[in-house]
Amino acid sequence: MNFYWPFLFIFIAAGILPAATGCGASTKVQRMDVDEVKDISGKWNDADSKMVADEMIQDCLSRPWLGKAKEAKGAEPTVIVGAVRNQSHEHINTDTFVENLQRALINSGDVEFVASKGERGEVRDERLDQDANASEETRKEHGQESGADFMLSGAINTIQDSEGGKTVMFYQVNLKLLNMKSNKISWNGEKKIKKFIKQAKVSW
Repeated sequence: MNFYWPFLFIFIAAGILPAATGCGASTKVQRMDVDEVKDISGKWNDADSKMVADEMIQDCLSRPWLGKAKEAKGAEPTVIVGAVRNQSHEHINTDTFVENLQRALINSGDVEFVASKGERGEVRDERLDQDANASEETRKEHGQESGADFMLSGAINTIQDSEGGKTVMFYQVNLKLLNMKSNKISWNGEKKIKKFIKQAKVSW
């Protein structure tokens, strides 16, 4: 019977040690500047979203379509951002990317901007409520909305090449600006990002 006691002690100690180590571990949080770029997984992140949106909108607004549109209308053209489809194999929050596109367009001062489909529905509900509850002087009439002259939409695609703990991630973002009246493509933009990711080896 005494022969088994040393082995029993080893098994018990082996179970207690990880538990004690786990109990002693603590989560550490370090605040970062929101503009600081820090890649951890190598996947699409907030820095990619903002960089791509800023660069593509800058390219879009530097092309001939803008001057022609201003001349034809006699004012800044009105733009709306439609759907940006995630056709990649990753989960990408395209809503954040769309917001970055909208912000870059509005802050440029080169175009007018109208609300998205979802936002317009909310405003229309508010106007219906005003019909019943707001005074005649402050009530906003229906049928006075500004229609968009152009719609921006596009897609995000990826290609992944992996072997032996090494991965090359390739992102391609394509955006098109469509003339709402003629359906002509006024601008076609493309932005590519390529990342090399090396997985850390597990050591015991």
